[in-house]
Amino acid sequence: MQPLKYRLANASDVESLVALINQAYRTHTDSSWTSEQKIVAGDRINHQQLLESLNQQNFSLFVAEMVEDLETALVACIGLSFQQNSVEIGTFCVASDWQNQGIGKHVLKYAEKMALERCPTLSHYEMWVLDARTELIQYYERCGYSKTACIESYPIHSNVGQPFIDLRLQHMSKSIS
Repeated sequence: MQPLKYRLANASDVESLVALINQAYRTHTDSSWTSEQKIVAGDRINHQQLLESLNQQNFSLFVAEMVEDLETALVACIGLSFQQNSVEIGTFCVASDWQNQGIGKHVLKYAEKMALERCPTLSHYEMWVLDARTELIQYYERCGYSKTACIESYPIHSNVGQPFIDLRLQHMSKSIS
């Protein structure tokens, strides 16, 4: 795998990021290993939601790009929402065509590193995962995250898609030692 180039997302990236996020979360292709296509209908994010996130003071969205034959391809993104002593990792996806190549692991490690550089006093990373996505929960467990006792209802009124099945959000956490 060629090295990834990372940078902060900006307003000019919104259109391509909305397409990437919705494709990665809601479409299943031959190369993708996980998606929400069979459990949630509708877009995961829209332009307005992404712009609002990018304008939040405590939020940073990183994009990962692959340069191949002088072409730059947007392959992944990951968001960091900083709280008092933790950072929530979200808006994390890898384009279906680039999945199963270890990119997700590199992007997650990069985000964890950037979070600590920005805020060295962090005590833990956290994230929310749909409880029905057991393969994703297992992936994060292999990356050092653990399920907590905290489970929340799916945010039906947040305009992030309509579930086909009963869904909950599973909280996961990873201590920073």
